[in-house]
Amino acid sequence: MSPAMEAKAQPQEEAAAPLNDDFSNDTVAHKSRVTVVGSGNWGSVAAKLIASNTLRLGSFHDEVRMWVYEETLSSGEKLTDVINSINENVKYLPGIKLGKNVVADPDLENAVKDANMLVFVTPHQFMEGICKKLVGKIKGDVEAISLIKGMEVKMEGPCMISSLISQQLGINCCVLMGANIANEIAVEKFSEATVGYRENSQIAEKWVQLFSTPYFLVTAVQDVEGVELCGTLKNVVALAAGFVDGLEMGNNTKAAIMRIGLREMKAFSKLLFSSVKDTTFFESCGVADLITTCLGGRNRKVAEAFAKNGGKRSFDELEAEMLQGQKLQGVSTAREVYEVLSYRGWLDWFPLFATVHEICIFHLPPSAIVEHSERTPRFSLLDGSAAQYC
Repeated sequence: MSPAMEAKAQPQEEAAAPLNDDFSNDTVAHKSRVTVVGSGNWGSVAAKLIASNTLRLGSFHDEVRMWVYEETLSSGEKLTDVINSINENVKYLPGIKLGKNVVADPDLENAVKDANMLVFVTPHQFMEGICKKLVGKIKGDVEAISLIKGMEVKMEGPCMISSLISQQLGINCCVLMGANIANEIAVEKFSEATVGYRENSQIAEKWVQLFSTPYFLVTAVQDVEGVELCGTLKNVVALAAGFVDGLEMGNNTKAAIMRIGLREMKAFSKLLFSSVKDTTFFESCGVADLITTCLGGRNRKVAEAFAKNGGKRSFDELEAEMLQGQKLQGVSTAREVYEVLSYRGWLDWFPLFATVHEICIFHLPPSAIVEHSERTPRFSLLDGSAAQYC
């Protein structure tokens, strides 16, 4: 790590230093219990990060519960039984030990019943159902954080996943997004992430401590919607980058697509939420996440295969073939963004977002990603007055 990075990380390392072992009963009673809701690729990595810190930080109970959607493996064994016996998620994160203090639990209600810190990391399309099951089942002092990319689109407009959690469960919810390809973090390659919070900086710092490691640098910014929309919208741009790769159009074209995509991400975010900060797009959750997802993420990978097949095989088919049970977020997010743009009359302002969705549903060929569209983007949306169009 460079001296600059070390200097930046130092305050967090000091803040996260283990407390003395001489606890009073009151201190022990107020230790936080953490449950990770989700156990896919990223959920398993999150559990690994958290488990390493609960062991060394005196303000947390050692045990980390991880809710697992139960599956029967080809061996006939239950996934939760295997995780608990060999300390490894053999389906979604093979070869990586999670930490002996990670306990897989197939019962959602049981997994969360004692927790006062909930980490949500599931495909976004499942979250409304999960929240409904948890109503009335969690403790009153719970804090939550969402690592989920995506949003729900309802008649009244888009609803961010953090807002869905807060509204349905009556709890505060921060977000964590960043340039985080899970398999690289799993083998402890250096990476960064951004925590977005609303008002309570102390809660944000607690999440920073819970996730931070020498190889995973976490910082906090007061901009939940900005951080969450960066993490959500970059998957749509990654599909566009994948189309470019599949058509072998080269790095110049890909860079142009990424730049246009970042511009549309910023404009769309500021139209929806006037509170979104320009500086958020320069955090790990912004431009860094966009770069890594367009270079190596699963959305880019499957979109490349889609384009190589001339758009003749569906994303559902390719996802099932290529991702071993993992879920794409970009295709559903592109549809949700398109619904918002269409409903609000903004389609002509966001030609890249609109084109990605139309390619995904076979209305346009993959080559349309770089063809001149009749739509003309409204460049005035890029200035600070964008929110007036809401």
